[in-house]
Amino acid sequence: MELELLAWGFGLVEGPRTDATGTLYFTDVTKGGVFRRSAGGTVENLIPDRPTVGGLALHADGGFVMSGPDIAHWNDGETRVILRHDDIKHWNDIQPDEDGSVLVGSIRSDLFDPKADKTPGECYRLGLDGSATLLYGGVEVSNGIGFSPDRRTLYHSDSTTKGLWAHDVAADGTVSNRRHIGREAFERGIPDGMCVDVDGNLWVAHVGGRRVAKLNPDGDLIGEIAVPAKAVTSVAFGGSDNDEMYIVTADNLDDASKGGSIFRARPGVAGVPTPLARV
Repeated sequence: MELELLAWGFGLVEGPRTDATGTLYFTDVTKGGVFRRSAGGTVENLIPDRPTVGGLALHADGGFVMSGPDIAHWNDGETRVILRHDDIKHWNDIQPDEDGSVLVGSIRSDLFDPKADKTPGECYRLGLDGSATLLYGGVEVSNGIGFSPDRRTLYHSDSTTKGLWAHDVAADGTVSNRRHIGREAFERGIPDGMCVDVDGNLWVAHVGGRRVAKLNPDGDLIGEIAVPAKAVTSVAFGGSDNDEMYIVTADNLDDASKGGSIFRARPGVAGVPTPLARV
């Protein structure tokens, strides 16, 4: 599959999201910052001093919700903190639900200190009333979060368990029937960010696998997109018909000087639309 290189020169790229105009938003976890790339290719750093932003979600009132040291809404230069927790090192991937509430994954371990104690994190739902509800814990290293097309299954990538947690979702938003899927696809390397297509298949960035892995809803590997990077960190659908795939990395094997890069592909299927956040 042909990949189009859109931007480069970053550290560890994460959180790709596109809006209706074709503008791409993304983050740089290691060098810091939240960036915006216009459809014409101009890139600007909107928040140059914000560290470890692993997830973004576009907001109905403009701007975006971002992770990092806290969960905050940025809009036109103003930042409003939504959630902060002193015991959580940082927050990672973000996924809005169809009502505008937001699911976020917490990371309690210091990922930049290999000798630090490993403490599992959780998944929270941030409600429209300002509440933060714990959905479940036991996530070693929280990464991509996504819903099935019918919203009845919630998937959560957990990197060091080398797979994804799948949960049934009830009408009231509670989850049950927790199971671990996809491990065989990530025996080498780890899963990172993810998205879901309209057929219900999962597309998972594979750090150490030099690919985006395509899994069926049971976690079986059924395809892949080869990517010229050792660390493929996240993936998201976008474009006017939601049939473009944006793939981000922490390196570039075609040209090491380019560093973290952003690619666009057309996988032949559309993604499940990402709702706007309303928290």
